[in-house]
Amino acid sequence: MTTLVSPTDTLTRDALAVLQPGFEGATAPDWLLRRVGEGLTSVGLFGRNIASPEQLTALTAQLRAERDDVLVAIDEEGGDVTRLEVRHGSSFPGNLALGAVDDTALTRDVARELGRRLAECGVNLNWAPSADVNSNPGNPVIGVRSFGADPLLVARHTAAYVEGLQAAGVAACTKHFPGHGDTAVDSHHALPTIDVDLDTLHARELVPFRAAIAAGSKSVMSAHILLPALDPSRPATLSPQILTGLLREELGYDGLIITDGMEMQAISATYGIERGSVMAIAAGADAICVGGGLADDETVLRLRDALVAAVRDGVLPEERLADAAARVRALAGWAQQTRGARGASGPGAASQEGTAPGPGAGSGSEVGLVAARRALRITRSPAFEPVTSAPYVASFSPVANIAVGDETPWGVAAELAHLLPGTATGTYGSEDSTPERVIGAAGDRRIVAVVRDAHRHPWMAVALESLTAARPDTVVVEMGVPQAQPRGGLYIATHGAARVCGRAAAEVVAGV
Repeated sequence: MTTLVSPTDTLTRDALAVLQPGFEGATAPDWLLRRVGEGLTSVGLFGRNIASPEQLTALTAQLRAERDDVLVAIDEEGGDVTRLEVRHGSSFPGNLALGAVDDTALTRDVARELGRRLAECGVNLNWAPSADVNSNPGNPVIGVRSFGADPLLVARHTAAYVEGLQAAGVAACTKHFPGHGDTAVDSHHALPTIDVDLDTLHARELVPFRAAIAAGSKSVMSAHILLPALDPSRPATLSPQILTGLLREELGYDGLIITDGMEMQAISATYGIERGSVMAIAAGADAICVGGGLADDETVLRLRDALVAAVRDGVLPEERLADAAARVRALAGWAQQTRGARGASGPGAASQEGTAPGPGAGSGSEVGLVAARRALRITRSPAFEPVTSAPYVASFSPVANIAVGDETPWGVAAELAHLLPGTATGTYGSEDSTPERVIGAAGDRRIVAVVRDAHRHPWMAVALESLTAARPDTVVVEMGVPQAQPRGGLYIATHGAARVCGRAAAEVVAGV
């Protein structure tokens, strides 16, 4: 694209303002600081940008030295999807664990403590919570990221999460509108379709989003999904009927609408990110999320120029772009004002705001572990004997979805090793998961078999059935969505694979 633009004109600044790009590295590159100075109002952070809380705090300070009201966004759901603790696993269980406990005060406490930690590091916009109703247990991308399959349960916990996060001064971004739970396709790879009628959408998918709007969610993220009952030709992110007609007009939402990552194949492989970005703003989106995979100045300039050209060519109304940019700046102003008010009280002030911790929640630093322990569902056989010596942990490892990533460790082996020194471990995939191989590696040790969504992986279910038949005293720890029949002498469903979920399960295995 060869559109000529001036970095100082209003149209160009508005085009920059609606972008939420990512970048590489633990410090802000020169090109990013330059674009912030020219009008870029939002920046997205990913695991690759974070090494420690101290480094993250320095990074956000570097950005704010260029523009004090910059929105610093992150995809920090807690649980399986963590960026703050990408190298070690999260200190907070994810949504499915919180839904399993079904204590909205606890959910609010967890979200507030997570928000407090984000705010202390200078992050003020979180692309969370997921409000998707996981009605399809075979969903490859949502799963434990959902509070559950009951729309009313998901709604009350979505509202509690929004309230807790924003009580800490961090804007919530409720996702993935109008609901990604009934899909069998990951929109990172292709365009999913939810082919249900309007009555079902209103009774199921939209219930949590109504609750989030009522709770004051500062932003909502669109989904790259096709819903023929609402728009037969365009995915939600690009649909005026869905973003403007449904979300703005019917549901009455007046906050910021953010797209899911535009480089995801559901958009980029079908429309291209330039055309897709123009269509999204025209449809009613206010901010374009890009940078999970494309994270360079060239991408930012391509999208900026595409938006400017679309206005000049009459494809995108200038007032629509101006309105979108104004909404981004309004949220940036809210976040700046909130941060300023809390700054007077010093670091940690956010933890003193809002309601007191709920019953049994523990202190802020402990609330994640308390929640993980309460989320466990345990089945013991009458003949089961506790594991008292170092076991052998057999981890049956599926391919992680892109949202979760494969760089974050999961399981119970590390936590068991603290409690039962000498614990050994092995990792198994679909090609080498025979019981003979596992039993041969374990020898005389007790076996702890760790799985993740065994119901979605036939090879894993077969391996568990054979292993527990051969060794009935096997401990089975399911760290995904528990759907399969409990097996083994001890069966533990953690409802997520966060580090604290692994610790909670290890305590039960070791009888602590």
